[in-house]
Amino acid sequence: MSNEVQTVSGEATICNRYGLHARPAALIVKTARRYLSEITLEDDFGSFNAKEIMAVLTGEFCHGKKIRIVAAGLDAQAAVTALTDVLSNIPIEA
Repeated sequence: MSNEVQTVSGEATICNRYGLHARPAALIVKTARRYLSEITLEDDFGSFNAKEIMAVLTGEFCHGKKIRIVAAGLDAQAAVTALTDVLSNIPIEA
Protein backbone atom coordinates (compact mmCIF):
# COMPACT_ATOMS: atom_id res chain seq x y z
CA MET A 1 0.00 0.00 0.00
CA SER A 2 1.27 3.43 -0.91
CA ASN A 3 1.81 6.18 1.64
CA GLU A 4 0.74 8.72 -0.95
CA VAL A 5 -2.13 10.99 0.05
CA GLN A 6 -4.88 10.85 -2.51
CA THR A 7 -8.11 12.69 -3.17
CA VAL A 8 -11.02 10.58 -4.34
CA SER A 9 -14.62 11.51 -5.06
CA GLY A 10 -17.83 9.68 -5.73
CA GLU A 11 -21.47 10.52 -6.19
CA ALA A 12 -24.65 9.27 -4.56
CA THR A 13 -28.33 10.12 -4.78
CA ILE A 14 -30.37 10.48 -1.59
CA CYS A 15 -33.00 7.74 -1.83
CA ASN A 16 -34.62 8.23 1.59
CA ARG A 17 -37.89 10.06 1.00
CA TYR A 18 -37.25 12.22 4.08
CA GLY A 19 -33.70 13.12 3.06
CA LEU A 20 -30.78 13.01 5.46
CA HIS A 21 -32.54 13.59 8.75
CA ALA A 22 -30.97 12.70 12.12
CA ARG A 23 -30.90 8.89 11.90
CA PRO A 24 -29.32 8.55 8.44
CA ALA A 25 -27.01 11.50 9.14
CA ALA A 26 -25.77 9.76 12.29
CA LEU A 27 -25.04 6.63 10.25
CA ILE A 28 -23.02 8.68 7.77
CA VAL A 29 -21.04 10.35 10.57
CA LYS A 30 -20.39 7.02 12.29
CA THR A 31 -19.09 5.56 9.02
CA ALA A 32 -16.97 8.61 8.14
CA ARG A 33 -15.29 8.64 11.55
CA ARG A 34 -13.85 5.17 10.90
CA TYR A 35 -11.46 6.72 8.36
CA LEU A 36 -8.42 8.96 8.78
CA SER A 37 -9.14 10.91 5.58
CA GLU A 38 -10.82 14.28 5.58
CA ILE A 39 -14.28 13.65 4.14
CA THR A 40 -16.86 16.11 2.89
CA LEU A 41 -20.31 15.89 1.39
CA GLU A 42 -20.75 18.48 -1.32
CA ASP A 43 -23.52 19.95 -3.42
CA ASP A 44 -24.01 23.17 -5.39
CA PHE A 45 -24.51 25.09 -2.15
CA GLY A 46 -21.48 24.07 -0.12
CA SER A 47 -19.16 21.55 1.40
CA PHE A 48 -20.02 19.83 4.69
CA ASN A 49 -17.75 17.84 7.01
CA ALA A 50 -19.01 14.24 6.94
CA LYS A 51 -17.59 13.59 10.43
CA GLU A 52 -19.74 16.22 12.16
CA ILE A 53 -23.47 15.60 12.66
CA MET A 54 -24.42 19.28 12.63
CA ALA A 55 -22.52 19.84 9.39
CA VAL A 56 -24.30 16.93 7.69
CA LEU A 57 -27.69 18.18 8.91
CA THR A 58 -26.85 21.73 7.81
CA GLY A 59 -26.48 20.42 4.26
CA GLU A 60 -30.26 19.89 4.09
CA PHE A 61 -29.79 16.99 1.69
CA CYS A 62 -33.28 16.13 0.49
CA HIS A 63 -34.78 13.16 -1.37
CA GLY A 64 -33.47 12.78 -4.91
CA LYS A 65 -30.54 15.15 -4.43
CA LYS A 66 -27.20 14.13 -5.89
CA ILE A 67 -24.25 14.75 -3.62
CA ARG A 68 -20.51 14.36 -4.05
CA ILE A 69 -18.46 12.53 -1.47
CA VAL A 70 -14.88 13.80 -1.43
CA ALA A 71 -12.13 12.25 0.68
CA ALA A 72 -8.47 13.23 0.98
CA GLY A 73 -6.03 10.97 2.77
CA LEU A 74 -4.38 7.59 2.81
CA ASP A 75 -7.67 5.70 3.04
CA ALA A 76 -9.68 8.00 0.77
CA GLN A 77 -10.82 5.33 -1.68
CA ALA A 78 -12.10 3.06 1.08
CA ALA A 79 -13.91 5.99 2.72
CA VAL A 80 -15.67 7.05 -0.49
CA THR A 81 -16.64 3.46 -1.25
CA ALA A 82 -18.08 2.93 2.24
CA LEU A 83 -20.02 6.21 2.28
CA THR A 84 -21.37 5.69 -1.23
CA ASP A 85 -22.60 2.29 -0.09
CA VAL A 86 -24.20 3.73 3.07
CA LEU A 87 -25.92 6.52 1.15
CA SER A 88 -27.16 4.12 -1.51
CA ASN A 89 -28.58 1.68 1.03
CA ILE A 90 -30.35 3.90 3.54
CA PRO A 91 -33.88 2.48 3.62
CA ILE A 92 -36.34 4.63 1.70
CA GLU A 93 -38.57 4.91 4.78
CA ALA A 94 -35.85 5.29 7.47
